Amino acid sequence: MKRLKIESLQKIHNRNLDITSYIVDTEHLLITGQLKEKNLITVYVQSGETIEPNIFHHMEIQLLVKTSELKIVDLHVKIPDAPHDDLCREMENSLNDIKGLFIAPGFTSKVKKLAGGVKGCVHLTTLLLSMAPAALQGYWIFEARNEKRNEESAFEIEKYLIDTCWAWRKDGPLVKNLNG
Repeated sequence: MKRLKIESLQKIHNRNLDITSYIVDTEHLLITGQLKEKNLITVYVQSGETIEPNIFHHMEIQLLVKTSELKIVDLHVKIPDAPHDDLCREMENSLNDIKGLFIAPGFTSKVKKLAGGVKGCVHLTTLLLSMAPAALQGYWIFEARNEKRNEESAFEIEKYLIDTCWAWRKDGPLVKNLNG
């Protein structure tokens, strides 16, 4: 497909994810995530009632992560806006079972098992699963702020990077340079 010029197209929907990492203390990071979804045009429900452009999903998650093991030690979920306010807000506790999980390979499947499908909210799960790689990036930046630190350990690279993408493929130049 040839790249389309979007300037002349009508925007109808927007989903925005915003994820930020904060230093809490020497052993913890706070990872905050926010999902906002908007309809940008007037839409109609089956009854014929109109819904004007607005934010119809607004989800927030805070994860307290212990840096030494990338363990989620606490979390807080808030749903300021949802299409079915009271019903959707019942899901604010749906992620409680992820407390104690490690952000490591297998995290996605564990989250889906604990909070996927009818056990949870697809929007909260989507946000949480986007927060995990951002938490890793925040962790690496947290560690890299120390000028005297050692380079990433082989353990970290092996566990979190190798074979996660083309650049970090096992037979690629980045991994070969690590092994000298």
